[in-house]
Amino acid sequence: MSVKTIAVLTSGGDAPGMNAAVRAVARTALTSGMRVFGVRRGYNGLLNGDVIDMNLRSVSDIIHHGGTMLYTARSPEFNTPEGVKKAADMCRQMEIDGVVVIGGDGSFRGARDLTNAGINCIGIPGTIDNDIACSEYTIGYDTAMNTAMEMVDRLRDTTESHDRCSVVEVMGRRCGDLALNTGIAVGATTILVPEIPFDFEKDVIGRMLFTQKTGKKHFIIVVAEGVGGVSEISKRIQESTGIESRATILGHVQRGGSPTLRDRVVASEMGNRAVKLLQEGLGNRVVAMSDGKIVDYDITVALSMKRVFNKELYDVALQISI
Repeated sequence: MSVKTIAVLTSGGDAPGMNAAVRAVARTALTSGMRVFGVRRGYNGLLNGDVIDMNLRSVSDIIHHGGTMLYTARSPEFNTPEGVKKAADMCRQMEIDGVVVIGGDGSFRGARDLTNAGINCIGIPGTIDNDIACSEYTIGYDTAMNTAMEMVDRLRDTTESHDRCSVVEVMGRRCGDLALNTGIAVGATTILVPEIPFDFEKDVIGRMLFTQKTGKKHFIIVVAEGVGGVSEISKRIQESTGIESRATILGHVQRGGSPTLRDRVVASEMGNRAVKLLQEGLGNRVVAMSDGKIVDYDITVALSMKRVFNKELYDVALQISI
């Protein structure tokens, strides 16, 4: 099948580097003689025909911007069989031969449904949490880690000035990668992640009291969003140790900002691969990273994969952050 027209959309939570991926998709397709539609606001835009006809200059000067120029939204309607059929019919009406979907697991399930409805789709992993099992790296992850690190570094200045303990929540509902790497980078005394059960008295209070005896006077505790409860943790620390404690939730600041070099390069590679897969007449694939190389998997296989937490790195954190 000759692929003449493709579309690209971003879905789910925004992530720095999405624009770089959109740019790569558009430029690769256009220079290969294809027509490219940019779909605005995710699957909602596909349902409603909210698209822009893209040219080479449509994606100029976006590679360094966070967020997504195509906007993003969640679509309850698309999560129904009727919604999928409506989206597929819209694609056929606009003569779209394939769609590149940039997002997370939920977006990939939508891509699988749309492929099953007759429109080839390729998924690209874009989420700051790094929680997509089939890929060791997701677009936006590096930028989010660097943002979180910078914010905690700034917070440390006031924590140190007052001999306090700062309990900092970073994003990561199901995945502790962001907390683990940020915690190591800022020298956190304790890192709490959803993958590892913890004993409050031993893993938080005990470590703080031990380091206090060795001369440490201020403390950083990094907590993944999936663990939560930073206000309660902070309160319990102060009650147990007498050390003035404050809770800070970094929140959506981690989603924003100019993407790092790594996010820009990986996004560009993944966007390029996605278009080439569509050119080959393939659909129902997810572009991913494995052992530092760009690969692709069947979406159903990708969604069945189990994510493996880096326990070895967690053990390193336990040994050196003391």
